[in-house]
Amino acid sequence: MSEKTIVILVLGVLIFDFLLDLLLNFLNEKSSKKPIPEELKGVYDDEKYQKSQDYQNTTGRFGKISGAFSLIVMVVAIGLGWFGLLDDWARSFSPLAPVTPLIFFGVLFVISDVMGIPFSLYQNFVIEARFGFNKMTFKTFFTDKVKGYLLTALLGGGLLVIFVLMVEVIGADFWWYFWIVITVFLLALNMLYTSLLLPLFNKLVPLEEGVLKKSIADFAEKVSFPLTQVFVIDGSKRSSKGNAFFSGLGKKKKVVLYDTLIAKHSVDELTAVFAHEVGHYKKNHIYIGTFMSIVQTGLMLFLLSKMILNTQVSFAMGGEVTAIHLNMLAFGILYSPVSRILGIIMNLISRKHEYEADAYAATHFAAQPLIDGLKKMSGDHLSNLTPHPANVFINYSHPTVLQRIRAMNLLK
Repeated sequence: MSEKTIVILVLGVLIFDFLLDLLLNFLNEKSSKKPIPEELKGVYDDEKYQKSQDYQNTTGRFGKISGAFSLIVMVVAIGLGWFGLLDDWARSFSPLAPVTPLIFFGVLFVISDVMGIPFSLYQNFVIEARFGFNKMTFKTFFTDKVKGYLLTALLGGGLLVIFVLMVEVIGADFWWYFWIVITVFLLALNMLYTSLLLPLFNKLVPLEEGVLKKSIADFAEKVSFPLTQVFVIDGSKRSSKGNAFFSGLGKKKKVVLYDTLIAKHSVDELTAVFAHEVGHYKKNHIYIGTFMSIVQTGLMLFLLSKMILNTQVSFAMGGEVTAIHLNMLAFGILYSPVSRILGIIMNLISRKHEYEADAYAATHFAAQPLIDGLKKMSGDHLSNLTPHPANVFINYSHPTVLQRIRAMNLLK
């Protein structure tokens, strides 16, 4: 394949992704103006429904602008050979692997993140603040940035060094060995996330004694769920939006509830949310999801091995010699259609799992508290109650709140 063909493919993928997102955004805007379905009456009054429309339109417009900016920067960078110039500059410090890739991606990460800071600031401190969601201070914003840089340098840099050394020593067959490394890393990350990484950004405290803790503990005992601890996370330091998640593989099971979720929901609603998370465990969704992620990573590495040492790809990205990091950058773009297709498959499975977890909660606890909780959460988040089916099919890891409510109503 010629260098010109590779450049055309790379630019074509970038433009296609942008246009597809633009189309989905347009369809979603039209769909959001549909009348509220009967099952969701009461989520919004007229004033709040208009506010949700304004929020969807504002975030949609902002997404178009930030997406267009990213596309323009990438097209210009590839067209003018900026990545090749960065490669030359990095080699001036050290032409040895893995030093050059570390410098290359380190500089690229910092430039990209700095360029994105104005967009992040506007999104959080203008848009999210305007609609009452942002609770973050400038200090927290920039402290998160610094911590993110350090973690990226430590974890990302460490993995990059291992990756480059494996490619240099083993060649195209590196993918088997690095697949093992990344699998161990992902499993360790899953097990240590709430105990090591999350506390770097948020404060987690055990759920205090009281009616809610007793309700959750009673349900866990009833369904023989090996609950280790229920934590409360200070999500309110960044946003008024609430959430909950389940963490841990093996015998240790942790459930994390956002303080904003606890503040706005009843004990029965919160117990139903917990029951939903237990449903994921009982149906082995955590293990299935982890297994699928590992398989997907293996496929990605296998495909990467086919072009990681390709000289034409490096030249197409502006390099003057074969460069692992230039090929990785090109692969990240060219892999996008494959990633999109795999993402659709993963979302299909994920939505199926959400239905199953809802059914478990409805059967073993009660459907109505979960329905009430979902409706309340949708209203609090100013959610689009009628997203376009195409957007749901491609991008949603969860069914819409309407789909979930209808499925649970059938179980009553």
